[in-house]
Amino acid sequence: MAEIFNERLLFPSYEIIGGKKIMAPAANPTNGSIIGRLYMFIGTYLDANNSGYVFFDDVDVYLKDGPLFKPDLIVVLEENADIIDWYKGIYGAPDMVVEVLSRSTKKRDITIKKDTYELNGVREYWIIDPWIKSITVYLLRDGKYEFDDEYILFDEKEFELLTDDEKADVKHEVPVSILDGLKIPLNYIFKWGYK
Repeated sequence: MAEIFNERLLFPSYEIIGGKKIMAPAANPTNGSIIGRLYMFIGTYLDANNSGYVFFDDVDVYLKDGPLFKPDLIVVLEENADIIDWYKGIYGAPDMVVEVLSRSTKKRDITIKKDTYELNGVREYWIIDPWIKSITVYLLRDGKYEFDDEYILFDEKEFELLTDDEKADVKHEVPVSILDGLKIPLNYIFKWGYK
């Protein structure tokens, strides 16, 4: 166990943002569980339809103009598969990227990374907040991200505090716009997490 820990210290995972190396911390169990569940759900759909690939945690994504990111989840559709170098990383804009917020990465995820993904043509960007169990979705339209929607998993007490109109607006599934017909239940994504 000590050998694994020391190896992580000797060869830490990092991103390159604005020309600077920034350590990319390992996911905590909550974030890891969210990403793992998305990976399984999306991966099952992609396999059944032979329509693309899903990757998570520590896969290098090289974007034009030098940034190196390690998104929490990456989806590359079959028609865009030429950007995948199966031995080195992804060279170009994935079709979809998901970042799960942590205290150390939150600011970068909602500013620099969002702007960079938009500039590079990532078609769908999800920002997941594990503390309030929400997913904010941005879709690329005419080269710019448009806020699509925010999906929140309310507990029973929170739900009862909503007005009838607010309750009617609550969505229980998140559609994946790049994958026709795929919707992921919020209670599946957030099965575990901060309580």
